[in-house]
Amino acid sequence: MRLVIYIIFSFFVMVSPVRSAQINELTYLTEQYPPYNFEQDGVLQGIAVDVLQAVGKQSQSPITLPQIQLQPWPRAYRATLIKPNTVLFSTTRTPLREHIFQWAGPISPTRIVVLAKRSRNIEINHAMALAQYRIGVIRDDVGEQLLLELGVPRDSMVESSVPDTLADQLTKERIDLWAYEENVAKWWIKKGGYDAEEYEVVYVLREGELYFAFNLEVDRTMILHFQNALNDLKRTPESGTSIYQQILNKYR
Repeated sequence: MRLVIYIIFSFFVMVSPVRSAQINELTYLTEQYPPYNFEQDGVLQGIAVDVLQAVGKQSQSPITLPQIQLQPWPRAYRATLIKPNTVLFSTTRTPLREHIFQWAGPISPTRIVVLAKRSRNIEINHAMALAQYRIGVIRDDVGEQLLLELGVPRDSMVESSVPDTLADQLTKERIDLWAYEENVAKWWIKKGGYDAEEYEVVYVLREGELYFAFNLEVDRTMILHFQNALNDLKRTPESGTSIYQQILNKYR
C-alpha cells in the first residue's frame, strides 16, 4: 500500500505545473569556482550554471542568469544554512554536511586535494604531517572542514574568503600548501599567470561529488522535481549525446 501511495505521489510531483513553477522562485547562490561556476567578462557561466539553467528549461520553469547571485563562499554558505528557499552550488557532499542541507545531483565528480610547489619537494605521508606547514584554506570550504576532521589544528591554516588570494600566496611561498578542489585551484593558478604544471598534489583529502545544496526548509517535493529534471538531462537519446554530456564537453 505504501509503495502505491509513493508512486502516485511521485507521478503528481513530476506532472504538477504548480510545483514546477516554484523552481525558479528559489534563490540561487554560487561563487567563483571554475570550471563549475564563475564569472568571466561579466558573464556568469560554468558547468553547474549551465546544468541549473537546463534543469529550469526541462522543468518549464526558466532560471535566468540574474536570478543567480555570485558571492564569496563563506557568505553564500551561511546564507543557505539560515535562509529558506535558498540553494547553494557547487557544493561537495560530505558526511559533515549531509544533514544540514537537502541535496540534488550530482553535478560532477570532484577531488579535494592539498597542493604544493614541485620545487619545494614536500612529502606528506600521513595527515598530521600537514600540521607543520602553513595551509591556505577558504573559510567554510570543504578543504578547511576536511582538515579539521583530520585533526589538523586551525593554527596551521591561513584563511581567506577569495581563492585568487591563496593562489597568489602559494606562488609567492607565503603559504606552503593549499587545500582546495584540484581543478579549481589549478584554474586560479593559471589565471594568475603561472604554470599549473609546477604544482603537484601532495595529499588527497576527499574524492566525492558536487551537488546543489538546498536549505532544509525547501519543500521536498520541489527538490524531487528538480532531481527528476536533472536525471532527464543525463539520459542518452537513442542517437546523439545527452544534454548533460554536451555541457561537460563545452568546458573541456
